[in-house]
Amino acid sequence: MRRRLDGMLLLDKPAGVGSNAVLQAVKRLYGAAKAGHAGTLDPLASGMLLVLFGEATKFSQLALDADKEYVARAHLGVTTSTADADGEVLERKPCTTRVEDIEPVLGRFRGGIEQMPPMYSALKHAGRPLYALARKGIEVPRTMRRIRVHALELTHFENHSLELLVRCSKGTYVRTLVEDIGRALGCGAHLAALRRTQSGGFHIEDAVTLEQLQRDTTSERDARLLPLGCLLAGLPRVDLPAALAERFARGQALSMEDAPAGQCSVYGLQGRLLGLGEGHTPGKLRPRRLVNHASG
Repeated sequence: MRRRLDGMLLLDKPAGVGSNAVLQAVKRLYGAAKAGHAGTLDPLASGMLLVLFGEATKFSQLALDADKEYVARAHLGVTTSTADADGEVLERKPCTTRVEDIEPVLGRFRGGIEQMPPMYSALKHAGRPLYALARKGIEVPRTMRRIRVHALELTHFENHSLELLVRCSKGTYVRTLVEDIGRALGCGAHLAALRRTQSGGFHIEDAVTLEQLQRDTTSERDARLLPLGCLLAGLPRVDLPAALAERFARGQALSMEDAPAGQCSVYGLQGRLLGLGEGHTPGKLRPRRLVNHASG
């Protein structure tokens, strides 16, 4: 029988397996009735994967919208069909790049930039994932996206291989960033390895590996779960008295002079999380996502 769990697990996903396969393995280990993840990692990539159980899945968009940090290894002189090491080699070029050539190019990709989503992605065209079309050799027009690269630093350079620290906004494709950097250097490049080291305020040092979870007892695994409130920790907090808390929990908008603008976490008596609220107009607090405590 499946267990009703509410909470979040910080998982260090291994390379070589897809995010959904890892999610299903974790779900089985916990015997969870409901689970999802916030932010897909390609099979090539490793690192931070937020696994959400039960009511936590209602707040996945907050994690999806958060900035991310990666350590990326790029191989210069070789371009591939998928812009990463899993694709077919399209072209090889001699690489004469020197370390002093790199910083001026990286500077062009910091801040707000336009990026073309790759065909090998989960974005949809006419209801079909782009990667499904790409596997059939079909390419369709895509719209450039505005993203923000907060940090882009060279941490190592050797044998035509770059290691980069990347901090970026949601919607950023690091393999496309690497491909564009290689193009700007004049030799081409593809993503050889990728590790997500941070998602929002959550750091890889606090994550657990799948192997460790498999060794854990049930109580040890349960102790690794973070409470629902951790997902909303970066938002303004509103604490409601009993009467208002009851109305909010029923989905009713509240008139509050000091209601914050934008999204906020909303709590009732004894610090019980009620859900996600939003101030749409001055003095009005509306429920966005409500926690069903009966499921816990």
